[in-house]
Amino acid sequence: MATVFKNLSDFSSIEIPSAIGMKFGIVVSEWNEKVTGSLMEGAVNTLKKYGAEDIHTVTVPGSYELTSGAQLMIESNNYDAIICLGCVVQGETRHFDFICNAVATGITEVAVKYNKPVIFGVLTTNNLQQAIDRSGGKHGNKGDEAAVTAIKMVDLAKKLRK
Repeated sequence: MATVFKNLSDFSSIEIPSAIGMKFGIVVSEWNEKVTGSLMEGAVNTLKKYGAEDIHTVTVPGSYELTSGAQLMIESNNYDAIICLGCVVQGETRHFDFICNAVATGITEVAVKYNKPVIFGVLTTNNLQQAIDRSGGKHGNKGDEAAVTAIKMVDLAKKLRK
């Protein structure tokens, strides 16, 4: 596995724009709260690190509800981007496959429908340890990565609208 000894959240080789003046919504799944709480903490801290001050969070019961949570946030306020954070851990049934596919498709559809960056910050892991490793553990924090992606996409949108 290529990620065995790698921190996936190392941004030292890329330029990250300032997030000053950007408005972000974060939708977080309550399911697997230990993991999703760490993802949210990482996302919020990263947004603030790059200058964001206008950050709003809401929770939804599970990862499946991230799509409707993102849509409700977009419709309720003028966010520059929405970050969706969740964690789905493989179980013994095909439920994992259906949820992961529905969430990925739904998040994409919301982004296209509203012409806004809606960021997929959902861990889809084989076990809980992999989720912990990717939510502030040895492989970094996917919440950090989602926040950087949101900043970069908002910056891109602003450049293209000029």
